[in-house]
This record gives sequence, C-alpha cells and structure tokens, in this order.
Amino acid sequence: MSDSEDTEGSCGEWPVTKEWLEGLLIEHHGAGSQITVDDFTVRPGCTAGESVLSDILAVQVEYRTKPDETRCELSVIVKLLPQDPYSRFFVTEAQFDLREIKFYTQVVPDLEAFQKKQIASPELAIELPIPACINAHYNPSGGTEDSPEPPESFLVLENLRPRGFDGAEFSRGLTLRQAEAALSAVACLHALSLTLKVKEGRSLSDRYPFLFQTARATDSYQQLVERGLPQLARFLERRPGLEAVLEALLALRPRTKEIIAALLAPEDPLALITHTDFWCNNLLFKNDEDGNCKCAILDWQMVTYSRPTNDIALLLVSSVPTELRRRHTPSLLDKYWNVLTSTSCNLGLDIPKDLAYTRSNLDGDYRRSQLLALLLCIGSVDVALGDPLTEQRLIDVLEDLHNDGVLTGEIPETALADEP
Repeated sequence: MSDSEDTEGSCGEWPVTKEWLEGLLIEHHGAGSQITVDDFTVRPGCTAGESVLSDILAVQVEYRTKPDETRCELSVIVKLLPQDPYSRFFVTEAQFDLREIKFYTQVVPDLEAFQKKQIASPELAIELPIPACINAHYNPSGGTEDSPEPPESFLVLENLRPRGFDGAEFSRGLTLRQAEAALSAVACLHALSLTLKVKEGRSLSDRYPFLFQTARATDSYQQLVERGLPQLARFLERRPGLEAVLEALLALRPRTKEIIAALLAPEDPLALITHTDFWCNNLLFKNDEDGNCKCAILDWQMVTYSRPTNDIALLLVSSVPTELRRRHTPSLLDKYWNVLTSTSCNLGLDIPKDLAYTRSNLDGDYRRSQLLALLLCIGSVDVALGDPLTEQRLIDVLEDLHNDGVLTGEIPETALADEP
C-alpha cells in the first residue's frame, strides 16, 4: 500500500492487506492461479456521512497472475459493515448487507442465465446496468452466549468511475437525458425479473426469500417518516402559503403505515424486483462513444418484490428538477414503457397481450406510487433541507401533489397531461 494513503475514516480497522487481496484475486481468477500483488492503494470510497448502510473503500491494485506476466490493474469498491456499533446493528438486524450480497450472487446470475436461454440473437443480449461483482462474503452471527461471534460481510464490486462513470449532482437534479437513461436502465432489470417470473411460473418472493419483505420494509420506512415529518412540518410552518399542504400532510400522518404497506405490496400482473431506493445518489452516468447517456444502478440493499412504478415515482419525485418533471413526466413514462415492453418482448413476453397490462394501467399505478415516493422523501427530508435548490424542489413537489389530489387520494385523470 502506498505510504501516502490515508487508511483512517472509512477504512477503519478493516485489514485490506496484500494477503487479503491475493486471496480475493485467487478466488476471482480461479483455483490454481498464481497471484502476486505488487502494489495497492486504499482510500475512502465516499465522503463522510454519504453512506449510512456500509463503510465503503476504493481499492486500486496492481498484480500479476504469473511471476513472468505483465501487471494487471483492478479498481474495486469494497463495501463493509459500518464500524459504528449502532449503524452496524441497524444494518445486520435488517439484513441490508445480506440482501445486497444475495442480489449480486443469486438474482443477477439467475437473470443472466435466463436471458441467455431466452434470447436467440446475441446482439439482443442485455448488459445489466450494474457494476460487476468481484467477490462477496457473508457470515451470520454465531458462537455462544458467553462467547458470541459478530456477523461478518463484505462485497467487492467493480469501480465504475475509472471507466468514465460519474454521479449526478442532487442539488441541481437530473438532466432529461440522465432521467431517460436511468428509467431505461431500471426498465431492463424490471423486464428481466418479470419475464423470469412469468416464463418459469415461480413466485419471486418464494424464489428469493431474502428480498425486503413488505412488513419489515413498512416498519423501517414508517420509522423514518415518523422522524422526518415533524422536521418537515417545522420547515413548512416557516413558509407562508403552504398551510393547506401542511394540513393535508398532518391529516395523512395517522394512516402513513397503512399507506406504505399497501403501496409496497406487490400487485399482479406487474409485480417484479424493484430497487426501492431509486434516486440520483444511487446512480452513475457516462456518455458512450456514440454520445448516448448510459446509467449504472448502485446500492441494492433495499431490493424488494414490489410494483415497478415505485422506482419510477421515487426517481421523478426526488431527483428531477421541477420544470423538467412537470413538462416531461408523460414522455419519461413513455420511455420507460417502451423499454420495458420491447425488452420483455425480446425475452418472449408480450405485456399488453399476455398480462392484459397497458400503458394506461402504468399511468394509474404511477399516480398511486407518487404518494409512497413522497413518504420515502419525507423519511429522508434532512437530505433536501439546507440547500435552496432542493428545498424549492421539495416545495414544488408538495404543492403539485396536493393540487393533483395525491395527498387526499383524489387524483384526476388529467394530472399527467403534457404542458404546452
């Protein structure tokens, strides 16, 4: 490791050593490989406070697979259990770490194997919009009452930033191209999991029991809402003209747990695997050689069996600037729908014909999902408060959803009409 590299902060006491990396690379390249690590650096993989569900390291390693071969380079992200005892307990108790590890080690291989079987032409193959998994380890807590053994886990993923991917600025929100790229990316994953379920005739919640179950997810989100709503109420009380919005929010408060449970619950025929934390800080973007914007989706700790519009609504409500959201929501839903249906069709599923689910049904589900998205934003309202741009975007969302009847459940059919 370079002498100048700071191993404090996110690195904590985790032993990212030459020996550990060599063992990881031997497992990655296969038994019998002769790995020699020549040099490596470790640095925090995110800024302080940016990640609450894991400690993140960025590791750059130079190594050889044989003594006389040219050096290889590998840039990875290592996700570890938080060093803070409270955060660690919160993560392991809710199994956020296990859920993400199993997404990469069970769901992703199943989706890749399924599409190889379903797609006749290689050029139609879907490149999953996620970082590659290099290695993963999970060991649950054990031992005895007198000598307990704490849980252990880590996840090693490809670091996409050296490949030109970068994050979006939450304060400014996504551009139209970025929003389209994000919805296209998640639509591909939605289509794969939906078609896998339909073609193999097996419930995804039975197949993947580790997915964030509705009851447990509802309890977690409700706790966040109960924490965030008083904070939001104090903010709105200082803003004249928002009295009706605040009154509507406070009227919702006794029913928020019921609402969250109802909207998180999967609803056929379009129940599938959702990200459920789909906002701009969990996305990376790059422009390819043809000038197209590509999106990669990170942080799958909250992966759920739910309805796809929950991902769409959270992205548009949390991460899209007001004017773009107001003007382009119908076209963004069109973009999502076109990618979802065309990808599913390539996999052998005609959604309108086989599932009797239409573009109009997507509109209706999206309208309902906006309320869940708003409640999830309220649960993390401290992210928006303190910056004039994000505060105004939040106010605009609240006013629009109130005017559209979302806060009262009265959502007019014209709510999604294009603006002139």
